[in-house]
Amino acid sequence: MKIYTKTGDEGMTSLFGGGRVPKEARRVSAYGDVDELNAVVGVARLHSDGDLDRLLARIQNELFDVGAELATPEPADGAEFIDDANVTYLENQIDSWERQTTPLRQFVLPGGAPAAAHLHHARTVCRRAERHVWQVAREAEPSCISPALLRYLNRLSDLLFVLARAANAVAGQPDTPWLKPDERSDGE
Repeated sequence: MKIYTKTGDEGMTSLFGGGRVPKEARRVSAYGDVDELNAVVGVARLHSDGDLDRLLARIQNELFDVGAELATPEPADGAEFIDDANVTYLENQIDSWERQTTPLRQFVLPGGAPAAAHLHHARTVCRRAERHVWQVAREAEPSCISPALLRYLNRLSDLLFVLARAANAVAGQPDTPWLKPDERSDGE
C-alpha cells in the first residue's frame, strides 16, 4: 500500500463511509487535533513506565477510536466508538491517580518533571480538540457527535491534569504554584 494517494492534492480529503470535504473543514480540524493529542501522549510515554505507561497506551488506542468516530459523519446504525464505559473508566482513573497527589489548594503552573510537562501539554491540546469537536457537534442538526465522545474528551483533559500532578509526585518534583502578581519576586 502506498502512503501517498494524490487524492488530496486539490485540497479535499475523504471521510470514513465516503464523502469528501475540504481539508480545512471543522470536522477535519477536530480529528486533526485529536491526532496531535495522540502524538503528544506518545511523547509523554517516553517518560513513563509501569501503570502510567499502560494507561497512556490505552488512551492512545481510545484516541484513535475518537478520531475514527469524528471521521465518520454518519455512523452506521448509530454505532459509537466511544461510549459511557470509556467515560466511567476515565473517571475511575482520575479518582485513583488523584489519591497519589496532595490536595490541590491553588492553581499550578504546567511543568515539572519531563512526564508531567508533556502531560500538561497533552491536556492543553485535549482542551483545544474538545473545543473544536463541540463546534462540529453544534453545527450539525441533529448532532452527529455522540454525547459520550464529548464527555470523554472533557474527562480526558481532567485525567491528563491529574496524571501530570501524579508524575511530579512520583518524581519528587513539587507542583509549581501560580503566584499572584503581588506574591512574585524578581526572577519568578
